[in-house]
Amino acid sequence: MTTHPAGTGGVPRARHKAASGPAGPDPVPAAAAPGDAPARPGRDRYLDLLRAVALVRVVVFHIFGWAWLTILFPSMGVMFALAGSLMARSLSRRSGASVIRGRLRRLLPPMWAFAFVIVPLMFVLGWQPAREEGLWWFIRLANYLVPFGAPPYPFESGDPGGWLDQSWADQAAGPLWYIRAYLWFVLASPLLLWAFRKVPWATLAFPVALTAVIGTGLVEVPGEAGLALTDFAVYGACWVLGFAHNDGMFQKIPRYLTVSLATFSMAFGLWWASGHLGPEGWNFDEIPLAEATWSLGFVAILLQYSPSWQRLPGRLATYDSVITLANNRAVTIYLWHNLLIMATVPLIDQLWNIPGIDAFSAELDASYSVLTLVLVWPLIALMILAVGWVEDVAAQRRPRLWPNGSTPARPRAAGSHTR
Repeated sequence: MTTHPAGTGGVPRARHKAASGPAGPDPVPAAAAPGDAPARPGRDRYLDLLRAVALVRVVVFHIFGWAWLTILFPSMGVMFALAGSLMARSLSRRSGASVIRGRLRRLLPPMWAFAFVIVPLMFVLGWQPAREEGLWWFIRLANYLVPFGAPPYPFESGDPGGWLDQSWADQAAGPLWYIRAYLWFVLASPLLLWAFRKVPWATLAFPVALTAVIGTGLVEVPGEAGLALTDFAVYGACWVLGFAHNDGMFQKIPRYLTVSLATFSMAFGLWWASGHLGPEGWNFDEIPLAEATWSLGFVAILLQYSPSWQRLPGRLATYDSVITLANNRAVTIYLWHNLLIMATVPLIDQLWNIPGIDAFSAELDASYSVLTLVLVWPLIALMILAVGWVEDVAAQRRPRLWPNGSTPARPRAAGSHTR
């Protein structure tokens, strides 16, 4: 049996933005906050479509590792902008403390379900952190309950010849950076929204300026604190753009001005990236200032031309149930997708046990990433059925196994007639 990596590009390490791209967490949006599902009237289906596209792009990127996808569609910037818009809407209706409690209530239980599986698995596969870090490890472990910092995990786990790659824990924990960043944005939103409504342009520019200071090395903040601050700075402007979208500011600003400023921001991002390419080339996830300015311009254009659909138009309506499901289960999809991508490897490798398959070994090798993409979606569907209902419980809704927006037809009473 031949062992293969999980995709051409492989699943990025924890710092490779598990989403180079989600969601985030509100209802599920949140994914930007991975988004709440459009189950009630008034949902903006355009925003739901963007969230679903962002989630798909995240999965595809983590299978193929194509750096150009971070340019084609900056998923994280989009997700944080959508979450910022939802946060501003909630803060306009309720007190800051009430909104924060509600967001945390929706965010944390899905993460606890995830931790309930992977943390014991880490121990079973030989993790002994107390020997390495002592009591400090127990304090860090609390980040699996409330992720103010980075949850701990082993960089290698299991046996070299095991079913999962030894880096599985590192890769599975990758999406948790987003949960941490989302948490800090939620906590800071009452102050950020107040500042935005007082001095909008300064509040929008501040995260970009902070990214320039940190991302260019003028100021270095070591360790996880530096990573958390960088994430906050890189996507802060997108979160603030969500405030602007909710407050209707894009209707007050001439489109030519928005497009001109956005184009300049994106052009700067491309220029900066061209001189700071790393081992992964044009992967903007690894170039903070390029990611910040490109995402800012990209998201501004998306929101400037936001059509605010109550229903998906034309052929897009065909995908209504899929988009609804993705929004209702965005946190689940985002948290589990890396682990499920790795789970496809031992399944696909069973093909090499078929008698006579060696004659097609080259073709199988060439199509490995495609097979991963095909197989991961059924695994994601199974995970939605298994633990997705936790998102409903967290949002204080009736648990649903497959919330795609469809309503089963009610049986007609005996003797009834159709006119």
